[in-house]
Order: sequence, then C-alpha cells, then structure tokens
Amino acid sequence: MTVTIAAYSLTSALGTGIAGMRTGLAAGESPLTSSPWPGCDVECFLGRVDGVSLDAVEASRRSRNNALIELGLAQDDFAATVASARSEFGADRLGVIMGTSTSSIDRTEAGYHDLDAADRFASDYRQPRTHNPHAPGDYLASRIGARGPCITISAACASSAKVFATGKRWLEQGLADAVVVAGADSLCLSIIYGFHSLQLVSPERCRPFSQNRSGISLGEAAGFVLLTRDSDAQRPRVLGVGESCDAYHMSSAHPEGLGARLCMERALADGGIGLADVGYVNLHGTGTRANDETEGAVLAAMLAEAKPSQQPLVSATKGWTGHTLGAAGIVEAILCLNALETSVVPGTMNTTDPDAQFEVLLESCEAAVEVAMTNSFGFGGNNASVVFAR
Repeated sequence: MTVTIAAYSLTSALGTGIAGMRTGLAAGESPLTSSPWPGCDVECFLGRVDGVSLDAVEASRRSRNNALIELGLAQDDFAATVASARSEFGADRLGVIMGTSTSSIDRTEAGYHDLDAADRFASDYRQPRTHNPHAPGDYLASRIGARGPCITISAACASSAKVFATGKRWLEQGLADAVVVAGADSLCLSIIYGFHSLQLVSPERCRPFSQNRSGISLGEAAGFVLLTRDSDAQRPRVLGVGESCDAYHMSSAHPEGLGARLCMERALADGGIGLADVGYVNLHGTGTRANDETEGAVLAAMLAEAKPSQQPLVSATKGWTGHTLGAAGIVEAILCLNALETSVVPGTMNTTDPDAQFEVLLESCEAAVEVAMTNSFGFGGNNASVVFAR
C-alpha cells in the first residue's frame, strides 16, 4: 500500500505558507532574531512567526498555539484541499494526528500572570478545552470538520515526526481513508526560561554541527500534511517510518545513540531500502554539543557500514527556523518534501566550521534527490525517523 502526500503547508520563521518558506530559503539569510520576547530578559535568538493574532480564535479556544494553527491553516489552500478529502471520504473517515510539546501552555502561563483578586483564573482564562495537552489536536479537528480518530502526540521534540508513523499505520489498518498529520508549538516565557535553566539556549544564532556551537535557538511553527492511500506517481510518498524510545534520561539522549540508530534502521527497513539509497539526510541538529556529537557519530558509523558510492547530502536546518520543539519534526519533514519537489536542498545555516565525521552541506544547493530521511530526537529518549520518496 502507498501512503501519499496529497498536500502540505508550513508556517514558520522562514515565512508564511510554502511560498513564504521558499522565499526565505532563496534569501539565504537566517530569520532568527534577537528581538526580545515580551517580559523576557534571556539573551537569545528566536524563530518568531509574524502575524499571529489571538483575535483570530474564538474566546473559549484562545491561545497562541491555536492562533498559530489558525494562521497556518489559512495558507496554500490547505483547508480547501482537506475539505475536498472530507467530501470524498466522509468526515468520519478523516483522521487528525497533532504533534505538540507545549500545547497551550502559553495561555495557562498568561492565566497565572493575570490572576483575579481571589487568586483565581480570571473569567477570560477559564477555558477547559484549552488548558490541556490535547487542545491543539482537538482544535484542528474542529476547524477542519474531521470526525474520524483524533489524537495528540506529545513526545517532546519527536512529537510531529511520530505523527507520520501513526498516520501510516492508520491508513494501512483501514482506520481512516485520509489523515491530517500536523505539528504546532509556539513560544512563551515558560519555554524560553525552561530551556535556559537547562543551559541549552545560545546567546547567538544556533550553529548546528559547528565546532563552536553553543546551544539552541528556540522557534515556533505550524505545519500540516494530508496523507491519503493511493498510488499517484506524481506525488511524494511516505516510504518508511521508524520509532524508538531508549528512556536513558529525562533530558539526555543515550550517549552512544542507540535509540537514534534503531529508529533510523527501522525507517530504512520499513521502506525496504538501505542508507546507500538515501539522497538527503535532514539531521535533528539542535546545535548543542551533546546532541550533535551523538547523532553525528551514529550517522558516520552507519555510512561507513553502508559504503554508499556517494555520500548523501547531509544538513541540519534549525538555523533557518529555530528549534520549534514539538513542531520540529513536521517542519523538517516539509523541508525534505520541498527538496524532493523543487530539487533545492537547504544548507546548514550559520555553520562555517563543521564538526562531523562526514561532509556537512553548508550552502543550499540544487540536487535531484529521490529519497530523503529526516531525524527527530527528543527528551525522554523519544526518537523518530521518516523516509520520503519523490
């Protein structure tokens, strides 16, 4: 069975919608900004999305994350394409899988900041459908009129890579005929200060796989992909998915990258291919010393064993978007899909002195890539890899 990419859309710091993303890539400049987040004194660069308006969301569902979803849904005629699928298959056969790490924590944070005289949430913040982990998935399903299975996956920074694995299974098992897989996370004080407390936030633009890397740059994004079950040769497809959870530490990956390797191997095996068949690898590449070193060592070992006639193009793209946490998986999946469609492979923004046992693509280039793989590794040992084919 073929799982086909029927449509996709991305809104991030790179731009609003696919056209905005492509314009941002063509500009060749990092959109990460040092403009401070309101009320925050952490020295950092952020991948902010312009045009996010809380007023775009009904009062009972109001949060920055839902407003970001609303902005993203308005791009690329994605909502109209989904409406066509709903009409074709029926609302009960349209599923939704949302990946998020922070859900609507920004709204909860604001509620505590604006407590009333009795130290209770003010009436504007009494939003039971918003203050819960499933809020963005529930909101997306309601907005697109989906009545099929609907879940929200919260597996740290692997959340919206795992949506492809679950979506593929749903289609294979006949639980749905079309599935909207998505990822959305937005910036707020809790996120910035939380990662700052872990000493992971860089005071400069992040430099993935650079010898002088100093940490992450946080970002926000909303991305959407419509998966269907057909064999349209003109559309890209999900070739293979792999998941693992090494559960080594709450916030650190296994030092030997055992879980990272396992999910890559599983994704390749699921697609019936080897690493030598992959033309482009999008690394998780956070810009932290530990993450890049571990992921780099695992990929180098796999490349040495695969002995490809030509090394795949390899880059890390968080210098373009920031680390969008639970949305990172779908952001980088869509960058892979764009590379398959346009033959423009993004380079590793901000990195000039690579630190890896393989060649890191620094500048974006044109290459006719047939197969691309993206990695997403998160806290708690959550790992996912997804392989796409042209």
